[in-house]
Amino acid sequence: MTVADTLPGKLKTLIPERTICVLGAAVIDQIMSVPRLPYRGADIEAKNRQMHIGGCGLNIASALHRLNIPSLNAFLIGNGMGTNQISNYLQARGIEVHLPKIDGDNSWCLAFVEPDGERSFVTVTGVENNWTQAILCQLDIQPNSLIYLSGYQLVPSADEAIVSWLESINHAVEIIIDFGPRIEQIRPDIMARLFALNSIVTVNRDEARIIGIDGPVEEAAADWSNRHNCPLIVRRDKDGAFFYQSEQNNGWVEPYAADVKDTIGAGDSHAGGVLAGLSANWSLIDAIRLGNAIASYVVERTGGDCSPNLEALHRHLCER
Repeated sequence: MTVADTLPGKLKTLIPERTICVLGAAVIDQIMSVPRLPYRGADIEAKNRQMHIGGCGLNIASALHRLNIPSLNAFLIGNGMGTNQISNYLQARGIEVHLPKIDGDNSWCLAFVEPDGERSFVTVTGVENNWTQAILCQLDIQPNSLIYLSGYQLVPSADEAIVSWLESINHAVEIIIDFGPRIEQIRPDIMARLFALNSIVTVNRDEARIIGIDGPVEEAAADWSNRHNCPLIVRRDKDGAFFYQSEQNNGWVEPYAADVKDTIGAGDSHAGGVLAGLSANWSLIDAIRLGNAIASYVVERTGGDCSPNLEALHRHLCER
């Protein structure tokens, strides 16, 4: 193997050739470190209270922007107090939103981070789920585009509009879906229609069990992928990731060692890496390897908005 074949060497070829549309949300995250989750009626002391501008869509757009990968950012932005903070944040970082503002305010999310880095959320919904087909049809989706879809957007008030819009696109696109923590709340018929679009599905170990991938992941993932005709990525934290695209193209993708501080944004940053790699026409396994690397960088830092630029990522990889 030459230096150019390793991920640090391959970063030189991370040049986008496919358009990426990021369909997600921008929200305000309040992050609190807690010794454990509170039980009913309890009062626990939180430490290290921080505010971050985040959300799955924004985290991914930020990750791509830092890798010099442009994206068509489909976030719904309102005009309230919270929105002003989000708009200022986006403007300061040169991240453009490609939809006009709508009435209302954006949501906020309270994140509890336990000592092992696990996070739990309480989310107050805002305008980010007020999707309609009329809004979505304002997006200029080019042939061969990549479309990222966050499961947070698949709420009952918006799921039909989003899936119908995806079904209406009359040229070839590739859809990447990260169902996320709300996977159990997504209607089975909506999932089935998304699977019928041959979407790439990415899940963590808990989400994998919810969609029926249990036991030895290699066999279960192959069975699931073949039944639904969808490529599948199962993220297994320190064990790396297993993917199944076909009988000839599947396997484990090695992890990168990390000193975990918290896992907020780890799944988003992993998806950002996969999208970046696919946009440069890398193979799926190389794109997942990039996702693993970026996620390992992010979990060593607090908050969701801490993905690396190319220089920082190269240095991180060389240290490992």
